[in-house]
Amino acid sequence: MEELKRQEKTAHLAKEVMRLSRDSIIMNMRFLDVALSRMQPVSKPGLKGIATDGEKLWYDDVFVLRRYKGEPAYISRCYLHSLFHLVFYHPFRYGEVEQKYWDIAADIAVENVMMEMDLHFLKLHKDTQRKAEAAALQEKCGALTAEKIYRYFLKTRPEEEELAGWKLLFHRDEHIFWIKPEQMEISLAQWKKISERIKTDLKTFSSGKGNSDSLEKNLAEATKDRYDYGEILRRFMVTGEEIHPNDEEFDYIYYTYGLEHYGNMPLVEPLEYKDIKKVKEFVIAIDTSASCRGKIVQGFLNKTYSIMKGAENFFCKVNVHIVQCDNEVQSDVKITCDDDFEEFIRNGKLTGFGATDFRPVFSYVDDLIEQGSFENLKGLIYFTDGYGVYPERMPAYDVIFAFLNEDERRPPVPHWALPVVLEEEELESGEAV
Repeated sequence: MEELKRQEKTAHLAKEVMRLSRDSIIMNMRFLDVALSRMQPVSKPGLKGIATDGEKLWYDDVFVLRRYKGEPAYISRCYLHSLFHLVFYHPFRYGEVEQKYWDIAADIAVENVMMEMDLHFLKLHKDTQRKAEAAALQEKCGALTAEKIYRYFLKTRPEEEELAGWKLLFHRDEHIFWIKPEQMEISLAQWKKISERIKTDLKTFSSGKGNSDSLEKNLAEATKDRYDYGEILRRFMVTGEEIHPNDEEFDYIYYTYGLEHYGNMPLVEPLEYKDIKKVKEFVIAIDTSASCRGKIVQGFLNKTYSIMKGAENFFCKVNVHIVQCDNEVQSDVKITCDDDFEEFIRNGKLTGFGATDFRPVFSYVDDLIEQGSFENLKGLIYFTDGYGVYPERMPAYDVIFAFLNEDERRPPVPHWALPVVLEEEELESGEAV
């Protein structure tokens, strides 16, 4: 009986601590009200920590009380730590990454956001050491988003001892429910709506303490549109014929029957061609203004070429034009096969480096179409920093503007074009996150 009463008292006190922690967060960060309402704290004895499944914040009563007694801000920090994981979509990326690196990268990112906020109710004893570690990482990674930290880890492959040190400093919650993100109680689509709401509310939130540059950068990273570059190129697919046995339209029953009964004479022969959808004709436009550096352009071309080499994506013979332009068209190299692209990658030179005007490329491509240089041009990919003059008229083909990094000051893209952001580290390393 006494044991039962003790357990009930423990559960009640832990519930009160969780309520106080939640109230502290909402009082200091009103822009998180919707997100907090979607993650309800629920006791889970034996968990030995805190964890979220996207809908509930599971916590161990004994863990909460012990940590609160030792350092009252610890539970508020855990509460907000788990919430930020969801706001930044960290659990939903778990199936795409090396988990030991992603776990620590995500923990460092959310802890850095909270330390930047400089709110008293979130401060912990070892934050000075954590800030020093975060600053050292920021020198190497740039902005401390989970994605950038993760790409740095993939590139440098830190020793297990170093990873353990970061975990000791930045770990707060258990990621046990991240293993199968598709089974999270609240879906990625729902958390995307919540994050977009936070991003909007944050702009109207009062300036001063509670603001964080890293919070805005992590939100921007989480809410930006993500596209698979191979999928983008498939927008330019056309149907064509290739010499290839068409197994889908071939009847093996009649074929083998003839072989068995008519002296190895098949009754039907397989078709020697079939209609397939592959990329055949498109234009790669490269902004060679001073802001687009050679190494980054080379990374973009290498990424494009690696996708083009996939036989399942492209015809053996293609008609690809690589057009270089600053405020006028500087060069046009026609690619008809892998060898041409390989030669351009090895020996092609960037020319131009003046101001940026997108219009000359579109006028030039329209002239090529009129001259019959294309049979059925499906699209144009323009790699640029985005600071240029867009054409007013929508062209007769699909257009994708591939930008280097996020930039809210960049002029808006016309409604008829698809904007895609490629990270600088992604182009340099070949990793996509």
